Amino acid sequence: MTFNIFISDSLSEEGIAPLKQAENVQITVKTNLTEEALLQEIGEYDALLVRSQTQVTRAVLEKGKKLKVVGRAGVGVDNIDLDAATEHGVLVVNAPDGNTNSAAEHTMAMLMSLARKIPQAYYSLKQQKWDRKSYVGVELKGKTLGIVGLGRIGAEVAYRAKGQRLKVLAYDPFLTEEKAEKMGIQYATLEEVLQQSDFITVHTPLLKATKHIINKAAFDQMKPGVQIINCARGGIIDEDALFQAIVHKKVAGAALDVFEEEPIQNFSLLELPEVIATPHLGASTIEAQENVAIDVSLDVLTILNGGPAKNPVNLPSLPAEIMNRIRPYFNLSEKLGSFVANLVKDPIEEVTVYFAGELNKWDVSPLTRNTVKGLLKLHLGDHVNDVNAPYFANKKGITVNEQKTSSSKGFTNLVTVEIKTKTGSATVAGTQLNGLGTRIVKVDSYSIDVIPSGNLILIRHKDQPGAIGRVGSLLAQFDVNIATMQVGRSDVGGDAIMMLTVDRPVEENVLKELKALADIYQVIPIEL
Repeated sequence: MTFNIFISDSLSEEGIAPLKQAENVQITVKTNLTEEALLQEIGEYDALLVRSQTQVTRAVLEKGKKLKVVGRAGVGVDNIDLDAATEHGVLVVNAPDGNTNSAAEHTMAMLMSLARKIPQAYYSLKQQKWDRKSYVGVELKGKTLGIVGLGRIGAEVAYRAKGQRLKVLAYDPFLTEEKAEKMGIQYATLEEVLQQSDFITVHTPLLKATKHIINKAAFDQMKPGVQIINCARGGIIDEDALFQAIVHKKVAGAALDVFEEEPIQNFSLLELPEVIATPHLGASTIEAQENVAIDVSLDVLTILNGGPAKNPVNLPSLPAEIMNRIRPYFNLSEKLGSFVANLVKDPIEEVTVYFAGELNKWDVSPLTRNTVKGLLKLHLGDHVNDVNAPYFANKKGITVNEQKTSSSKGFTNLVTVEIKTKTGSATVAGTQLNGLGTRIVKVDSYSIDVIPSGNLILIRHKDQPGAIGRVGSLLAQFDVNIATMQVGRSDVGGDAIMMLTVDRPVEENVLKELKALADIYQVIPIEL
């Protein structure tokens, strides 16, 4: 059987060589197409390969009646309608590893250029000035490099930094002391990285939790003379706060490859002589462009010939019978994973998903993946999905278990998620009530009845008269409206929990006031 592959963006010849060498493939390359032109072309093709220019819209996927796979030669899939692809049974694959080396090398190049003031000195020399005194740099040897985010690229930067005889501190929500020791680096909290580092480089995805993670408060904790590198995502560093930190001499220099707005419009930060910058070049190497194209070409070939995808991005279609049975529990399973991830601070080492009642009769592995997705999204964001969640869990050293039982403790079906860390564990259980929707029915040993949606606050406290009133009164002072409240306790006068649903996210200062109330042990904001 011959497969027809359409390539609508420019890919390197070396990158598509595997396709050209395949005997059962015919390739058509047409770039810079309008959507209308692509719609006219796509109907006869089994696969579509793109980079970031082509917009793979719902209309394109609907027209692509024969499409089996869309391959993205790169990491981001913002230009592909994943929901529409899944609905139409089209598998989407990408190339997450092809640019790792290039991004890590660019980070090191920026680090060295920053330390030795190479761009500034070059510019001065281009102005026909021989000025050596103004561009005295610092050695890397013996300095401390703090890494915020130890994923693929962060880990590669750590290995290279060790070669420069830097001391490496790293913070990552999934990093354990044991893993850090194996890598030959030092495990640290975010605060320790901020306080102890001479250079700080960030390598996290841009999420709600990581947006402006390097802000004024973070700069206030840093050593005077610290130097900052961002080759990850614009928005991780608060650019206004960075500007002020440089102007006030707290930060000695910054190297930026990414910006909050791209193409950059406000050049005030770049006008500071302490700042060096490049226009988002982290993955812009010949090798990286070849590698991502090769990776996605090989994956597309494998899929067309009936093999498993190496880097799937969306969930393939499930048999209709199974999907109809488990569909009502997709939302619940993800919410339970998201909820329980908020209950621990230490890195998660193990997660077990228990399915009880009628669910034990069916293939619930998609629900397990969905639970793990919810668990990981708190720190990894939307690029974690049902298919690649197990891959990321494995990469983070998290063991995933699935267990079934017929005993559902009075519920038709019950899904329970238990996570374990080095220092403890946390459990949450939920169900689907006919006509009422999803419910969280248990947190650890406490029975409750909560809709897993919106802005929640979990409060652990001593079961004493007035505890609920004090919480309500304090929130009222800050104009925070309580929509629902559930309480649970182990025994009279013992430990208890309070679960609140509020109308808006609660600011940090309000949470701090709550934690200071009498008999309150813990306050955890949860957004679902």
